Amino acid sequence: MFGDLRRFDTGSPWSVDWFREWLDEVFPEPGATDIRAVPRGTFPMINIGRTDDAVRVYVFAAGLAAGDLELSLQDNVLTVQGERKVATDETEGDARRPYFRRERAGGSFTRSIALPEGLDADRAEARWRNGVFEITLPKREELKPRRIEIQSA
Repeated sequence: MFGDLRRFDTGSPWSVDWFREWLDEVFPEPGATDIRAVPRGTFPMINIGRTDDAVRVYVFAAGLAAGDLELSLQDNVLTVQGERKVATDETEGDARRPYFRRERAGGSFTRSIALPEGLDADRAEARWRNGVFEITLPKREELKPRRIEIQSA
């Protein structure tokens, strides 16, 4: 149960490496170590940026095609929904080839992101390229920065 004690020589017994090794001892069967995978609800990863003209949301969803994602915007909340399918254990003839570690999770997901006020939802656009979805939400004209000309007297 305690395995190899030499790992305590390299640092704190509560380090991330120690914890991973401990999980491998507690869950020795292949596939059971999925407990260390990215927690549900964190896929896909999302970046949000803004310019003077718009807010841009980047959804990083490798393995999904343009039609695999559903986007909706209501009350300044952008909702991203979809499903990522992950192949089950591969087989070679009659022999099953299990994974020793699986970090890519599959299944349905929903992410909701609160956006700033003043966006023009009717002019929103979404583009997909190489697994990255870019959603552009233009700001309403009255909220865009306006340059004021200075006149001499």
